[in-house]
Amino acid sequence: MNPILIAVLALVAGAGVGFVYQNYLTKQKKPTKKEESSKEELPTSAKEIIIEARDQAFRIKKEAEEEARKIRSEVMSLEARLAAKEESIEEKLKDVERKEKTLAERNEELEKTKNELVTKLEKVAGITRDEAKKLILEATESHLKEEIARRIKESEEQVKKDVDEKSKSILVDAMKHGATDYVAEYTTSTVKLPDDEMKGRIIGREGRNIKSFEMATGVDVDLDDPGIIRLSSFDGERREVARVSLERLMADGRIQPSRIEEVVDRVRGDFEKVRREEGEKLAREVGVHNLPGEITETLGRFKWRYSYGQNLWLHTLEETKIGMAIAREIGADVNVVREGCLFHDIGKVFTPEQEGTHVQVGVDFLKKFNIDPKVVASVEEHHEDKPFSSVESTIVWIADAISGSRPGARHESVEDYIRRVKEIENVASSFRGVEKSFAIAAGREVRVIVIPQQISDADLTKLAHDIADKIHDSVKYPGQVKVTVIRENRAESVAR
Repeated sequence: MNPILIAVLALVAGAGVGFVYQNYLTKQKKPTKKEESSKEELPTSAKEIIIEARDQAFRIKKEAEEEARKIRSEVMSLEARLAAKEESIEEKLKDVERKEKTLAERNEELEKTKNELVTKLEKVAGITRDEAKKLILEATESHLKEEIARRIKESEEQVKKDVDEKSKSILVDAMKHGATDYVAEYTTSTVKLPDDEMKGRIIGREGRNIKSFEMATGVDVDLDDPGIIRLSSFDGERREVARVSLERLMADGRIQPSRIEEVVDRVRGDFEKVRREEGEKLAREVGVHNLPGEITETLGRFKWRYSYGQNLWLHTLEETKIGMAIAREIGADVNVVREGCLFHDIGKVFTPEQEGTHVQVGVDFLKKFNIDPKVVASVEEHHEDKPFSSVESTIVWIADAISGSRPGARHESVEDYIRRVKEIENVASSFRGVEKSFAIAAGREVRVIVIPQQISDADLTKLAHDIADKIHDSVKYPGQVKVTVIRENRAESVAR
């Protein structure tokens, strides 16, 4: 207990006892006789109370003093312990400072020794410290180069392997999307006869009806097969006009020369609508809408045109589906690829009537309709006549190659192709002064190297023109053949 509190309580107790006693004496009434008899006893009792209170206060005070003495003793003991700990901490700090100083001195000695050793080594080795460091770095760099090169090579091989697998997967998936159920007719069309009587009516008396039909349509009519009429022509549109006309004549029943000419003229006049419908159908199949009418009609003409035996309508549909699938897989612009594939061979409709390659003719045609420049560029670059300007152009080229090179797509035999290329080279080599000739780009271009001593620069233009004329007159080829004549001077000598 707090000694001060104990002392305060003792004083309060003593004062309280005195106050009670004084109050008691004040409030006493006049004593009666009986009370007077005991008057002598009261003072004695009060004194005893006072004495006892004082004794109690003394004891409390003594206990408080004793408690205070103990507390002072504990405080002094605690202060002594704290002082001892402070001295111990100071000693430890001094010891740490001494050790730090010793360590710094040792470090200084070690640095001095190291510098002396380096100096000695430099003298013994004959090179400076910087030179030695350079040698070490070069050796380390050389080692790291080998390690880095090895890891790069391993990574490249792994990447090539992954790329090959991924590209195969993309191409196979794209070719699945290119599957079509359209069957193209190449040089003949067939019309089913309802009965043998109709066959006789088509022939007519002394064959006049069939002769009129062939003259009006420009196709050959073959009636040798039972139950069908076979129409033959290399012009697909002409053959289609003949087929539709023949079906209308059989449905009408009136088959005679004048009626044949009338029906053929009417079908030929309606054929523009047929072309437009076929063009709309092709565009709708690949998801292109709202094309200008002239473009739609030109696309419709694809159905009756062929490239090396491959139907142009079928080829375009197949290529466009393949190109779109590849574009989706690698994240390219699908719309640019879609239209680039759809329009890539549009120039073939106008060749060989117009001068120039089908690529250039198609580009000039598309530019009249403000087609997206990226689409036009993909058309212009799909035969690698110009470097690829975008990934979309590359995709159009890939899709064209896949559709055109798949087995059974094109019907020109290898022998026919080789013969045609050889004929072009032989024609070019037959001129005087020609040293070598090479047919390239599948026979679409021939490069002629002349002997500079025999052909002058002024003769080059005429020679190119003469070769082109002779190829035109003597070689059967699709499209056109570009003739490039090269004259090169070389000087040679031998040091002996």
